[in-house]
Amino acid sequence: MPDNDTLKSAKKIDDADTPEKIEFGKTVRAQKHRQADVQQFLPISEIRNDTVFLKNGGMRAVLEIEAINFNLKSETEQQAIIAGYGAFANTLSFPVQIVIRSYKTNIDPYLNYLESVGQNQPNPLLKAQTLSYAQFLRQILETADIMQKRFYIIIPFDEEERKKTMVEKMFSFMGNSTDSVGKASYRHTEFNKHNAKLKERVELVRTGLENIGLRTHQLDTRQLVEVYYQIYNPLTSISQKLPEDLELLHIKKDVL
Repeated sequence: MPDNDTLKSAKKIDDADTPEKIEFGKTVRAQKHRQADVQQFLPISEIRNDTVFLKNGGMRAVLEIEAINFNLKSETEQQAIIAGYGAFANTLSFPVQIVIRSYKTNIDPYLNYLESVGQNQPNPLLKAQTLSYAQFLRQILETADIMQKRFYIIIPFDEEERKKTMVEKMFSFMGNSTDSVGKASYRHTEFNKHNAKLKERVELVRTGLENIGLRTHQLDTRQLVEVYYQIYNPLTSISQKLPEDLELLHIKKDVL
């Protein structure tokens, strides 16, 4: 039967931090530290009500623009478009950002659908043509990527800020750019007032672009979430798609 000294020694060994425990603790802390570092440099605080909220208090609305083929227009139409765009730019009293996003398109589901249709085609000639077309597309994918372009215009609203003191600038430089409960509360309080001004700018831009034949639509909350998710996670977003129902993400429908 072990004596008291033996039992005490065994308890000390059992309670001691083994190398495995120490290494696991370091790994968890390192992962949390890396996540905090990454989030610190992201300017986005939240996305809700079809609006992007920035940590500095700014708000952004995003319009997607349907492109037109300028080269297929007649010379008169081209000149009218250029003149109309110049007039539109001159009416703006605030800056806008134009973004052209190019990304690789995954057409595997479309190819699988074509092959399924071809296999079930009763007409031998149509079956051969459909399968040949699907094979032709797969051969193209082996040598080149199929790219897709999206065109956006970002409309900002930034509240006029007072000039920062030297102490505030120093803390800002040191990385005090994280979001806080106070900032979030202020955004919710002032949302209706600022959102009305942002909507005025959105309508001005929408009208100006439609006058030159460009169709636009404002991205809603889910579309904004999906765009930023794809931009910040280009590889993960290919294999892990966002669910159609935002409730599966355990968040409110209009908030992320």
